[in-house]
Amino acid sequence: MIEKMPSSEERTQLFTDLMDGKIPKRVPVVAQLTHEFAIQYAGGDLQEDQWDTTNLEASFEKVCEDFYSDLLPVSAFRLPSFYKLLGSKNFVMGSNGFLQHPDVEGLKLEDYDDFIASPYNCILEKVLPNLHSALNSDPVTRSLVMAKAFKAYTDETSNLIRIYGNLINKSNYGTVNFYAAFCEAPFDILSDQLRGFKNISLDVRRIPDKVEAAVNAVTPLMIKMGNHPFPDKYNATFIPLHMAPYLRDKDFERLYWPSFKKLVEGLAEKGQRSFLFVEQDWMRYVDYLAELPAGTLMTFEHGDPKIVKEKLGNKHIISGFYPLSLLKTGTKEQCIDKAKELIEIMAPGGGYYFSFDKVIITLNSVTVDNAKAVLDYVANNASY
Repeated sequence: MIEKMPSSEERTQLFTDLMDGKIPKRVPVVAQLTHEFAIQYAGGDLQEDQWDTTNLEASFEKVCEDFYSDLLPVSAFRLPSFYKLLGSKNFVMGSNGFLQHPDVEGLKLEDYDDFIASPYNCILEKVLPNLHSALNSDPVTRSLVMAKAFKAYTDETSNLIRIYGNLINKSNYGTVNFYAAFCEAPFDILSDQLRGFKNISLDVRRIPDKVEAAVNAVTPLMIKMGNHPFPDKYNATFIPLHMAPYLRDKDFERLYWPSFKKLVEGLAEKGQRSFLFVEQDWMRYVDYLAELPAGTLMTFEHGDPKIVKEKLGNKHIISGFYPLSLLKTGTKEQCIDKAKELIEIMAPGGGYYFSFDKVIITLNSVTVDNAKAVLDYVANNASY
């Protein structure tokens, strides 16, 4: 347990100091747990509670009571209702109660030129009907479906904002927001939602010129998507990075990095900080990350924390590296020792906050008591 629960002002100050390049009073702690985990942990029904967001508040509150974090530790990123209304093919509810993302083709090979000419128009006219069967209809039906789905989305989003506000106030969490906006790297949006993993892997080898033109064309759209209407240096745009580790160096250098760098720089020019989830192993590209605007937030999944600290620690804000797998397989002592090891490497000089290497999605993916022990240990003991 925590020796003394800090106030919201104290917690917020930890992060504002961190983002201002100052050394905070102690290492901030950010636990990241999904709504699926919260439902399971609180004993709810995963098949039912995701369809009615009013059921989520009690589950979220249970997580807030039991898991230490200096920011709100739980959130709902994707909920199934509006995807169901749209007849979504790219996000489909599985029989186990988890929303699945199949490998889909939203952009046909023959539509590359239309996409390059006008990404927004092509997405509206061709990609969305390909990805959502209920939109592949006559204009009247399509409009009604979109209206219903948008109403479901706004209702759920409004309710979640209300729940988040209640929990932040009740538990005195810090008020910075790492998820104030969302977008994807241009190559990743082309891969994830438009061409699919299989097709983009072929395109990179067969039609690299069109891929390059497509990512360049969609970059302004991603900057617009990721820009918050009220930019704040203490908030951030979340950008999960997917495809880079699967690319050859020469393809990364040509097709991934230039447009991604332009995206992060474009957001920074508008006063919006980026928060990168650096998925898989980016050690080949650490030197590239050093080129991004100072103060970029980065959570690393895999890699060498010593090298990352050496090359990025004086410019960027780093977290992650703590393996969720250890929380499942290790003893409590082993789990705490791993936290000590990372803090000794990452904390000196500042520019670091503690988090696990990825969000916790399923109850059986960790030993809950180990997760709680690590979060409590860091909150009570970790300083710079």
